[in-house]
Amino acid sequence: MKKVYLLLTLVFALVLSACGNSGETSGNANNEGGGDGASSSGDTSTVKLYAPFSGPDGENMKQIVEDYNGSQEDVQVDLQIVPQNDYYTTLDLTLSGGGEGDQPDLVVMHGDQIQTYVENGSLQEAAPLLEGDISADDYHEKALIGTEHEDTLYGIPFDIHPLMYFWNKDLIQEAGYDAEYIPSNRDEFIEMTTAVSELGDDKHGFVVPTLWPQQFIFPTLVYQNGGELITDGEVNYTEEPVVDAAQFLYDLIYTHEVSPSNVQQDGELTLFMQGNNAVTFNGPWMMNQFEESGINYGVAPVPQLGTEQQAVFANSHNFVLPASVEDETKIESIRNFLGYVAENSMEWAESGQAPAAKAVYESEEFQDMEFQSQVASQFDDVKFAPEVSNWGPVSDPLFQNLNEILLDEKEIEAALQDAEEASQANLE
Repeated sequence: MKKVYLLLTLVFALVLSACGNSGETSGNANNEGGGDGASSSGDTSTVKLYAPFSGPDGENMKQIVEDYNGSQEDVQVDLQIVPQNDYYTTLDLTLSGGGEGDQPDLVVMHGDQIQTYVENGSLQEAAPLLEGDISADDYHEKALIGTEHEDTLYGIPFDIHPLMYFWNKDLIQEAGYDAEYIPSNRDEFIEMTTAVSELGDDKHGFVVPTLWPQQFIFPTLVYQNGGELITDGEVNYTEEPVVDAAQFLYDLIYTHEVSPSNVQQDGELTLFMQGNNAVTFNGPWMMNQFEESGINYGVAPVPQLGTEQQAVFANSHNFVLPASVEDETKIESIRNFLGYVAENSMEWAESGQAPAAKAVYESEEFQDMEFQSQVASQFDDVKFAPEVSNWGPVSDPLFQNLNEILLDEKEIEAALQDAEEASQANLE
């Protein structure tokens, strides 16, 4: 049991990143766009930007910064990419003043982290940034909701990254379905994945992960069942929508037998890229890896596998303003950069992500992107993590116990009861 918990703790570091990248390189894009760090008039302002994009998407972020720096001389952005696994530890240190002389002026932060940093006094409202050329109307409504705490905006949205549905076109065609077939409900999903699994022992309709990315899959099912994980400070893991979600995943393994049991971390991805897993759920960050694998795959919004409504769990990247930033000239420089990003983040879309700025995701160029436009098509159905501080530690018992359910080590009702009690204690 201790080994399972330790593994889940490591996996949770990935949940915080929610980006699915494994690289840990760091980078600096300051002045790479042609600026020399100071204009001839001496009025250049430098904006130090911290971001967690240490995987392949880091190159896309660097390019945006380089292009911005090269587009004018008044402001230069100094991009500091911190390895994902160390990112929030680094922020804790710098935003608390422990990294004296190295505090960021602007920070990229996941939506599920914002409340924690607001409540510890590290962030200020986004209102100073929503002036001049930047308006809340420039972004998708759901993206703005993802930055709110107590009806106040604390971030400028960069993207929304929801769970996505990926399928192997060749494999489902071999099972007798059209290559473009997407099930529209739970029964159709079970029928299709069963047909694939009947092709042979080495073929699987849907390999159920027991660890990551259940942190996206399981809440999606709960929300589709019309449930909530936490409501007004009360943990709801033993309510029917949550129980049903766990039962559905369990049955896919042990009743319908469309999935092998005891799947190790990333086992479902390995089988998918080998052509032996027909369906996998993951995030937009997988685009480059799937493209490089050479498999004949499709991408679409997550089908409604729940019982009540269409919904999909998502996280987001947002630009947030540290509480320590007070200089009006500095804030004006930050506004200038964010205004540029809102109009010029197509490079971010190239990484597989869907920018939240309307000027980008509504553009013809973006809509012509088959993969990325499918990501943005889910924006209206997005559900974010519950509005609680320290969502990671609070939710950790849920995913620990879900792991034991899917390994057939613990009864569903008992596991969810234990998870509810532990999460409630963490919440309080």
